[in-house]
Amino acid sequence: MEKRKKLFSAKDPFDIEGTEECFVQAMRENCRFQYKNCLPYRRLCRHFRFHPGSLKTTEELGRLPFIPTVNFKRRRLFSVPERRMILQATSSGTSGRVSRIGFAFGDLWCGLKMVLKIGSWRGVFSLRPAHYIVMGYKPHRGNQTAVTKTAFGATLFSPALSRTYALKYNESGHGYEPDLEGIIRALKRFSQGRNSSGHAFGAAFPVRFMGFPSYTYFLLRQMEERGIALKLKEGSKIMLGGGWKQFYKEQVEKEELYRLAKKVLDVDEENIIEFFGAVEHPILYCDCERHHFHVPVYSRVLIRDVDTLEPLPMGRTGLVNLLTPMVKATPVLSVMTDDLGVLHPGSECGCGLTAPYLEVIGRVGLKDIKTCAAGAAELLTGSTGPERGRDFCRRQ
Repeated sequence: MEKRKKLFSAKDPFDIEGTEECFVQAMRENCRFQYKNCLPYRRLCRHFRFHPGSLKTTEELGRLPFIPTVNFKRRRLFSVPERRMILQATSSGTSGRVSRIGFAFGDLWCGLKMVLKIGSWRGVFSLRPAHYIVMGYKPHRGNQTAVTKTAFGATLFSPALSRTYALKYNESGHGYEPDLEGIIRALKRFSQGRNSSGHAFGAAFPVRFMGFPSYTYFLLRQMEERGIALKLKEGSKIMLGGGWKQFYKEQVEKEELYRLAKKVLDVDEENIIEFFGAVEHPILYCDCERHHFHVPVYSRVLIRDVDTLEPLPMGRTGLVNLLTPMVKATPVLSVMTDDLGVLHPGSECGCGLTAPYLEVIGRVGLKDIKTCAAGAAELLTGSTGPERGRDFCRRQ
């Protein structure tokens, strides 16, 4: 995986044009490994008469067989023995099933370099201690979700004085339960310069939020309704990630969340940062100062027509296909999501980055791409016939 190492060592994390050749080489390198070591993936490639050696140009990335994310929820797909995996992470399981993705040492090493580059660019690292408000799950031995691991990892961006969680595990067997009241009490203490025990620090420290935008919005709205307005220490940040999940009906425009953050916590929009990613595509997308998700050099994004699944030009809406050579232990080099999105030229943003940016429009739901998901499942198990194979990647 020498080309992967070179790609993840790129100085500029958004130099898409300058890394095109290296990215294709890294994808071909990864594809060869998956083809050799993962039988279901090899079946998929053979069905489409695709061989890793044919991947030579950027245009041919569109021919690379993809796997719908739902198939990772239906079965485990690994390319190395589990004993060689340093870590396994799962999706949140809001649909009832979870994806399980394995990571080898080299995968995590590339991920660490990526986080350091992207985090430095966005200014999230600091030597100044901070209190962390995690608007997500408190770690628990039974919780292996990637979103929980990621949220905890974000509390290492600066020295953590404390960690207060919005979702706490009830040991009586009821699972996780929200505790927004506990968050409000903690915020009042921290704004007054007091620690978790109520003792005075002598000076207030910044507060950093990390977690689901849904619970963050519910907290801010509740504070506004109760007339609670605090002034957090300068340097406080709100970092959002994980999407709205089952609360998609309550989702509000970003501007409303920015307004509430300023009104009840005195946090400016420039200190609100959003992340985007998925356990099946563990690349860190971080918004720019204009709140757009520019594609980093570690990945590429294809937008596919919802009927034909052919790649679309920029500016057209379609299904989001995510590509990366980062992971060796699991064949996630090309995954098809059930998200609708648009890819825009970087020049339309105005932040100075030339890398294209992804706008996620919404989710179409698996029922709209049922044939694609079902066809992939049969191909990966080797049970598809010629008729079913021809139907694969067509919308019902």
